[in-house]
Amino acid sequence: MHKIALPERRQWRDKAQEVGFTFADMHGEPYWDESSAYRFSLRQIEDDIEDPATELHAMCREAVDLIVTSDALMTQLCIPEAHRGLIVDSWQQGQPELYGRFDLVYDGTGPAKLLEYNADTPTSLYESASFQWSWLEDQIAAGVLRDSDDQFNGIHEALVERLAALFPPDTDLHFTAQVGSPEDYATVEALGWAARQAGLGAHYCDLDKIGLSPDGQFVDDQDRVIGTLFKLYPWEDLLRDDYAAHLAPSGTRFLEPPWKALVSNKGLLAVLWQMFEGHPNLLPTFFEADVAQALSGTGPAAQPVRAAFARAADQLRIGHVTKPVFSREGASITIVEAGSVTETAAMRAYDHHPRIVQAYAPLPVFDGFRPVIGAWIIGESCAGIGIREDRSRITQDLSRFKPHFIRD
Repeated sequence: MHKIALPERRQWRDKAQEVGFTFADMHGEPYWDESSAYRFSLRQIEDDIEDPATELHAMCREAVDLIVTSDALMTQLCIPEAHRGLIVDSWQQGQPELYGRFDLVYDGTGPAKLLEYNADTPTSLYESASFQWSWLEDQIAAGVLRDSDDQFNGIHEALVERLAALFPPDTDLHFTAQVGSPEDYATVEALGWAARQAGLGAHYCDLDKIGLSPDGQFVDDQDRVIGTLFKLYPWEDLLRDDYAAHLAPSGTRFLEPPWKALVSNKGLLAVLWQMFEGHPNLLPTFFEADVAQALSGTGPAAQPVRAAFARAADQLRIGHVTKPVFSREGASITIVEAGSVTETAAMRAYDHHPRIVQAYAPLPVFDGFRPVIGAWIIGESCAGIGIREDRSRITQDLSRFKPHFIRD
């Protein structure tokens, strides 16, 4: 894994505007940055990222099997009691998932370590699936890259195949996101594009324009009944929304399904460590409340957690990160090293949520920037990657997106 300086394409910003990539620059800073790119070997991609990500996803599904049988875990994950039945039913009925993104720390030597799973509303889909592929094609055509260079990017094709497998031809799908976010709209438009290519109907409606019919069905801004809805709106918010009471009786099928609320939650990381302690792609992780019980020797979980915590104590003392079970874009995250806080996110909007404690795995540094590998899961397999990098040790909302290529 290397970071390679490359010439930018001429007038690439004009091309971005033409294809609707309107957020390539944000707040006066570049978001898409092709002044350099990350180079991987095929072995690194296949052995260290693709196969482990697919395995991690299977482990997450095993974790759901456990969580849906445990009120204690549901409570630790802050799942509202009134809607636990909706979540359990969606899992037991086998309601299918569409996509997700693992965030991994990886320096080219492996094993990659799981930082978190964006399993419900991951963005950066358009730039991962489309714009970085056009970058590869253009740079090969310009002679900047070799004809034999490749990219780990079957994301769009996998989405088309997945949607075609889930729905009969001509099925109408609805897509929604909060108004005023170009990045969110680009994500749902990328999914709508895949749906149309899969032979399905794709209709967009702003989230705040979705309403209820007199008989309790969700309808769009043209009063069309919504049979299937992809919502770029997180389950942890929707389950606390006034509309939550209408979810089950509406008859609407949701993408992502309600059970994804269990794996888009950072508490999942503690459950995974509980189930697969020592797995090479996991970091020791615990619920903060369990750590307190383990240290005090009190509470029903004290003994098993105390034993697991003792095995990880040396690693956690060297460094650990505290994260709320719900947070976005690095908000409310704190890094602690040798007992002292060494970095904390400026954005603290999620401080009121319970937290997890995760062993600290420093991001590698390339030319002053720290990359995070986003491994895209489509269906149940890893189909490609996108890379964001930041000067900060906490990857935030204004991190840069970097293209990548494969060369042996």
